[in-house]
Amino acid sequence: MDSTNNVTELIFTGLFQDLEVQRICSVVFLPVYLATVVGNGLIVLTVSISKSLHSPMYFFLSYLSLAEISYSSTVVPKFISDLLTKIKTISLEGCLTQIFFFHFFGVTETLLLVVMAYDRYVAICKPLHYMTIMSHQLCQVLAAGSWLGGFIHSIIQILITIQLPFCGPNVIDHYFCDLQPLFKLACTDTFVEGVIVLANSGLIGLCSFLILVCSYITILVHLRNHSAEGRRKALSTCASHIMVVILFFGPVIFLYMRPSSTFTEDKLVAVFYTVITPMLNPIIYTLRNAEVKNAMRRLWCKKDNSRM
Repeated sequence: MDSTNNVTELIFTGLFQDLEVQRICSVVFLPVYLATVVGNGLIVLTVSISKSLHSPMYFFLSYLSLAEISYSSTVVPKFISDLLTKIKTISLEGCLTQIFFFHFFGVTETLLLVVMAYDRYVAICKPLHYMTIMSHQLCQVLAAGSWLGGFIHSIIQILITIQLPFCGPNVIDHYFCDLQPLFKLACTDTFVEGVIVLANSGLIGLCSFLILVCSYITILVHLRNHSAEGRRKALSTCASHIMVVILFFGPVIFLYMRPSSTFTEDKLVAVFYTVITPMLNPIIYTLRNAEVKNAMRRLWCKKDNSRM
């Protein structure tokens, strides 16, 4: 890290200034976070144990749920504890660590969503060759590639940020560490670094979104040749994934595809994709997927029977 750094500790402005509102938020967000961990954890456990959920779709779903738990845990526990304190601090090293893991798990989740879209494309458009194309080996490569892609993306972001000098001020106008708010504190011009970071994040986000849109347009066009029953079954398997994609990319596009600002509305949108969306994903997948619901029932029935 640059030797001209005088800043060792950073202070968050937080989501709201009113202490009473912050306490209410902590009471609301703690159950949401616990539901995120338990819900996604149940999906990981169910897929790993259930013999009926060993298809590629559920293999990727378990990794998506694991990424959701990790992604949410990078920000939310610190955020909730800060809601109960007047002064919200984090070390500069802690801030960089939070940025690294936030981007690592966020991009991993993005790439896993793309991989899941490819899986649905093969399942619906090339059903006779599905098991041949989506072999266990390919699934492992695609999953590992998603995690590796997230890691490489994050390493690039951190290598750019760690060289910046921070000599004051030390107040971040946010409730967690992210690159743009941190860049504003650097005591040097960060235009070039900002462009590189935006290109790094923007290219991944834009390319992933375009691939997702194209894949589902192709699927919908292909479904015109199916029977009404075939279309219903195919769409039911895709609906959950499409809803998750919208929930994930909607807020991100709103924040990152326009000039940065310090509006409270931006922080509230960030709350949606850091706190709310990770909780909604397991609910969406379980409520709309009969196989997952049945596997969970069987899992819990076995546990109940073993206790008797």
